[in-house]
Amino acid sequence: MRRDALVSAHTVLQLTRNRSIAYRDLPGPPDAPTVLLLHGVGMTADLNWAGSFATLRRRFRVVAPDLLGHGRSGGPAPNFRLEDCADDVAELATALGIERFIAVGYSMGGLIAQLLWRRHPELVSGLVLCASSRNFLGTLAERMTSLLGPAIMVAAQLNPLLYALGAGVLGPHLINDLSGERRQYALTELNRTSMTTVAAALVAASEFTSHEWIGQIDVPVSVLVPTGDTIVPPGRQRRLAEAIPHATVVTVEGDHAVCVSDPARFSAKLLEACLASLTGVIPPSRSAIRRQLPGARRSAADAG
Repeated sequence: MRRDALVSAHTVLQLTRNRSIAYRDLPGPPDAPTVLLLHGVGMTADLNWAGSFATLRRRFRVVAPDLLGHGRSGGPAPNFRLEDCADDVAELATALGIERFIAVGYSMGGLIAQLLWRRHPELVSGLVLCASSRNFLGTLAERMTSLLGPAIMVAAQLNPLLYALGAGVLGPHLINDLSGERRQYALTELNRTSMTTVAAALVAASEFTSHEWIGQIDVPVSVLVPTGDTIVPPGRQRRLAEAIPHATVVTVEGDHAVCVSDPARFSAKLLEACLASLTGVIPPSRSAIRRQLPGARRSAADAG
């Protein structure tokens, strides 16, 4: 992890629902559009995204929060909800004066990015869905590995016992060995999130599905697919893209933890995907349809 890329300190914002959210706000060029980065289960924003900060900042303002109960954002979250994560991020964006942003989600973060469009359409100008899906409703093993994959892959290199226990589930494409300062840094970041939060997040994410409304997305979308992903199979990721008729597919060589194991390769493709979502196809608005679908958040005007 390139710690020299972390050029701003974490800031903690107190939210209106008795929660807090820690984040980095990294400036880009003047008047640059904003990307808001959403990490996976058990990760932190730094562990998931730090290797891409410098690349993204060439074209974008980068905001990277630790999600509910993760990292520096409060204590354990036994009642973790994906919807709360989306609402927290929306409140953060509003507090920072960000009128529109591209929501970039990795694994579980991709589910939250979808919910941001669903619940706060006025804020979301585009989506980048990395190593993600419309749901994690397969077998128990698939649910567990899909969501915990990045964190477990890092932890497995730090703890030989975890490696022995997890290798059979996670497959042969584990991340590169970590050593020295990188090893200690990754361990420190992983230890910032309690297993209480991780367990609750697994339950919440296993109940998520966007099948009924994913095709109604009315902003540019990029789906970034790691071609060697043994955790969320590339075919499942491509079906996510196929469910959004105007989505752009970008591929990156690597496994589910490529964001950590090969940040240079990943960040180049991530920038490509973000630029595609900045300039991509915008279909006719379906906002009225979206509000009528099950699970949509209704505004005060709609409720009237």
